[in-house]
Amino acid sequence: MYPTANDLSEKVRSEAVRLLNARLADAIDLQTQVKQAHWSVKGPHFISLHKLFDEVNEAVEEYVDEIAERAVQLGGTVEGTARSIAKRSTLSEYPLQASTGKEHVAALTAALAAFGKNVRQAISDADRIGDVDTTDLFTEISRGLDKWLWFVEAHSQAKE
Repeated sequence: MYPTANDLSEKVRSEAVRLLNARLADAIDLQTQVKQAHWSVKGPHFISLHKLFDEVNEAVEEYVDEIAERAVQLGGTVEGTARSIAKRSTLSEYPLQASTGKEHVAALTAALAAFGKNVRQAISDADRIGDVDTTDLFTEISRGLDKWLWFVEAHSQAKE
């Protein structure tokens, strides 16, 4: 940990950085999965899904930046390299052979839901250790994830 004038104890800051890096791994993995879907989607709903997936990516990119910057603000070191993320992400592997809109919607629904669950646990964990700002950050991310899950999942809920 780097020294900082932040008034949170080093123990709280250290635990928060560990928690932030864990969710950072998931967030970066999620971002790459969303881009995979954006690049690979095919079919009659191509353009709407292509655009939607790009919007989701932009939001997740912001979450990545906010999580990483919070870890550094607390005096921590960010663990955001591709190799670190590959080792630490808890998300399931993205199905690289997916091509149809339906397949990508299902894969991203699962990834967004899994990340959302992890972020909600992070809200509780940050609250337990006494870092209200990290709790607030994860709460904001959770609300955004629920919106994007709704937007993606809606493509699989209609009776056709």
